[in-house]
Amino acid sequence: MTPIRKFEKPLGMRDSFPLINEKKERIRDIGRQFFQTRGFDFIKTPTVEYYETVGKASAIADSSLFKLVDRQGETLVLRPDMTTPIVRVATSKLLKEQIPLRLAYFANVFRAQENEGGRPAEFEQMGVELIGDSSVFADAEMIITASDFVQELGIGEYHLTVGHAGLLQSILTQLTQSKEQVKELRTLLVEKNMVGFEEAVKSYGLAKEEEHRFIEFIEHASNVPTIESLRPFIDESDKQQVNMFTYLSDLSVLLENAGLSKLVTYDLTLTSEMSYYTGMLFEVFASGSGFAIGNGGRYDGLLHEFNCNVGATGFGLRVDRLLEVMTTSTAREQHALLFFDEANYLKAVNAANEKRKQGIRTTIQYVNGVEDRQAYQDNFTDVVWLTEGDGNNE
Repeated sequence: MTPIRKFEKPLGMRDSFPLINEKKERIRDIGRQFFQTRGFDFIKTPTVEYYETVGKASAIADSSLFKLVDRQGETLVLRPDMTTPIVRVATSKLLKEQIPLRLAYFANVFRAQENEGGRPAEFEQMGVELIGDSSVFADAEMIITASDFVQELGIGEYHLTVGHAGLLQSILTQLTQSKEQVKELRTLLVEKNMVGFEEAVKSYGLAKEEEHRFIEFIEHASNVPTIESLRPFIDESDKQQVNMFTYLSDLSVLLENAGLSKLVTYDLTLTSEMSYYTGMLFEVFASGSGFAIGNGGRYDGLLHEFNCNVGATGFGLRVDRLLEVMTTSTAREQHALLFFDEANYLKAVNAANEKRKQGIRTTIQYVNGVEDRQAYQDNFTDVVWLTEGDGNNE
């Protein structure tokens, strides 16, 4: 085994340098104000949870969980998502006090990577959960809120893709011969491996008519502008499919009334690695990122894992991917630097305090503590010298 060098980090872990960290804090500040004005209260859960509760219920692959053992011999996990811990809290206490619940969060989550490949094993998420409302209006609220927040962050070019986990599951079950085939096809759809999907279908030995219907489904049931374009793929004799399609139709009307019709497409092949999604689900894409910057949906099934029979929906946005697509401001924040020597220390402190009272970010620096003064002061918008006989007095 190769020795670990002192500057190395665990696989997939990242350092956030000051500039990036400041941008993350700005997203947190904007989000806190945005979500609170919409009635969401922020919640914080432990970084470490029990494997038997949150770990198993999270629907994250076991191989992607960071596991450790406490002194009592219990297996723990670093939280792999935020929805599951929030559901744990809600079902154990909060739902007894208020229903429905509107909760928001900004937190780190952890998912182990076998090979890094540029994918972080720790990243921040910001999102909301609406627990205790099974209506189509709750799902519409999540999509509209996600869209409004993306706009609030100044992301101009983006779009949303909406699907239905339950409807996809029903269609796949109807067209296949076993649960194993359904599971395989769902995995391929999560990976967006359409070539692999077609090859898998052809290997099942289906009748030519059924195989053709499957291929037509995968080619034409994705990214359509109107929900009516998907009606040909619905079995009108299947009451459950008809009800789920009607639900999507009602949702599309609400989104159209909210002015999102040009930003939303519909995709019956949309699915998620999170197997607890049972109804509507959606993804948010933005120009500048090859991945979804956020996703969400209805996860009533997760509440059932915690013996609670209420509906729940929500979404989360990846902060690292938001940074990729946010427009970087060219304006530099005003930041004053006061250089001082031994004789002018108190003068520098007093001058700095006066600037800070005016809301100006101010740093004081002893001149002999800086080797390359020019390079150092280049990071500031205003430099003042409070020194004796330096030749740089201003």
